[in-house]
Amino acid sequence: MQTLLVTGGAGFIASRCAEMLLAQGARVVVVDNLNDYYDLRLKTFRLRELARAAGGDDEFLRQFDLVNTDHKTYAGPQSFSLGPLEFLQLDIEDKSALQQLFGRYKFDAVLNLAARAGVRYSMLDPQVYMTTNAMGTLNLLDCMRDAGCKKMVLASTSSLYAGQTMPFSEELAVNTPISPYAASKKAAEVMAYSYHYLYGLDISVVRYFTVFGPCGRPDMSIFRFIKWIDEGLPLELFGDGSQSRDFTYVDDIARGTLAAMRPLGYEIINLGGGNNPLSINEVIRFIEQALGKKALIDSKPFHIADIKETWADISKANRLLDWQPKVSPLEGFQRSVDWYQANREWLRRVVL
Repeated sequence: MQTLLVTGGAGFIASRCAEMLLAQGARVVVVDNLNDYYDLRLKTFRLRELARAAGGDDEFLRQFDLVNTDHKTYAGPQSFSLGPLEFLQLDIEDKSALQQLFGRYKFDAVLNLAARAGVRYSMLDPQVYMTTNAMGTLNLLDCMRDAGCKKMVLASTSSLYAGQTMPFSEELAVNTPISPYAASKKAAEVMAYSYHYLYGLDISVVRYFTVFGPCGRPDMSIFRFIKWIDEGLPLELFGDGSQSRDFTYVDDIARGTLAAMRPLGYEIINLGGGNNPLSINEVIRFIEQALGKKALIDSKPFHIADIKETWADISKANRLLDWQPKVSPLEGFQRSVDWYQANREWLRRVVL
């Protein structure tokens, strides 16, 4: 049985990765600092579902309260152990805590998905993006080197491709990041390469393209659009809606992340839809149709740190990982709407 560390495990993508690892029979140690960058009820829900996947019974799952809490409070156990799963509230910026964790477990691999995300917010607090995304990654690399753990999968971002020619390939130079978020991810990538070169660590960098799906981040467009349209609230639209994204369903992203655990040396790999990108206007029209409601548009200027288009070249992922997405954007949008409607009662309380 492999023992694997998943950082940021209460997050959107990492929680799905952890669930898939449990289904594959791995022993999974999940850590998350449970910061309140967005509504903690969503992280509470994800950890409850992770506990369910690990065999938690109804009595145990009742500890995760989605109703009698607020958006700044995580309403679940701070740590728990269920069969092959252990969860700990831990910040990867805390190197001493990480060292103790690596002393307790002999990890076969680290999936580093802990990150401060969000292009726009990174302009408001760039320091925390560097301390988490860059220094937190460095702390993990140091612990891996010292403990003899050789494999890391590092989550990165398509935001690095701003201004490049589409479809974006991994060979493109990405030396002009246009947000502190993208810059901090670039710093993590190049530090990881240094540790590969110096200490022989095997590192797969996976660059994600516009990930969406059930229980997604509420600062991302799909979650917001569904909630705003359903509740009849004005939908904040930056730009004219013609900007487009290579939307990628969360389960496909999680599959690709796990596939990248194989030995590769040091590789950067795009995980994206790999199709012609969809415009934001097309997404809004689909959600309107799925909900049977019309959006009220609150138009705002295009944001300076946003990319106007993304489109992934995923041929490398297909070649190295035998990976390609299985869920189309429209099917994924429908699954997201269905999940929202099934959980509408507590989702109404979620603060955007």
